[in-house]
Amino acid sequence: SNVAAPSHAYSVGGSYAVTLTVTTGSCTSTFTQYVVVTSPALPVSVRVMLQGPYDANTGLMSDAVRAAGLLPLLEPYTAMGYTHIGGGGEFVFPSAFTSAGNNAIVDWVVVELRDASDPTLVVETRTGLLQRDGDVVAVNGTAPLSFLAAPGSYHIAVRHRNHLALMSRLPITLGAALTSVDFANGSAPTYGTDAQQLIAGTYLMWSGNTDFNGVLKYVGASNDRDPVLVAIGGTVPTNTINGYHAADVNMDGVVKYVGANNDRDPILQNVGGSVPTNIRSAQLP
Repeated sequence: SNVAAPSHAYSVGGSYAVTLTVTTGSCTSTFTQYVVVTSPALPVSVRVMLQGPYDANTGLMSDAVRAAGLLPLLEPYTAMGYTHIGGGGEFVFPSAFTSAGNNAIVDWVVVELRDASDPTLVVETRTGLLQRDGDVVAVNGTAPLSFLAAPGSYHIAVRHRNHLALMSRLPITLGAALTSVDFANGSAPTYGTDAQQLIAGTYLMWSGNTDFNGVLKYVGASNDRDPVLVAIGGTVPTNTINGYHAADVNMDGVVKYVGANNDRDPILQNVGGSVPTNIRSAQLP
């Protein structure tokens, strides 16, 4: 899982030996697997911004969760009940989370390829790492994500554990050459209506979906406010808790229900701010 992208292209139909060497302390293990290439890899450079950790002053997302040592080494989406197709189980070594600056890791995200004719059908998924500047990279921390689906056109969707998912409005043609898809600068139009929040020219994925169900609610059944209160204990609203929690809406590594930088207010703001019964849904078919 920590192998750099190959420096040369593989031929369809060719058989190749893929070798992974893992060194832990004084022990080194080498694994070799022979594979037959059935289709060229489809490299995709995706860029997205999360509203929760976004700082309009810097134009970057905060990597506070990483800096606090809270990011998991194993992708979190399988444990959340998400069904992967082709992907899943991605993991990194601790060194992947040591980089600082613009390329520091903010969190894990899932990128989906969806059928061009029927975008309700997910063709393939990959879990990647989101950097502060919005780039989604593979688990080696530098390479773009690569898919094994047949070359062609696909809708591209992005999911995050406490933000509303989004999807490209139109199918995007993917092939052996790198394809760039930038949801943050508006160059990749999104499916549906009001799929992102716009702040100072940057498009952001809506934060606050603490139960990962695709519907942002402040009150009522299955609302996103209650998980914040439950996470801190359920009875004392001034409590706080540190950790890797979906209830950490602003992704500062601390779950708070009241006070400055709390995780409850952004949910209300994102459903409209004045009518708590409003809802906001992820713009996916």
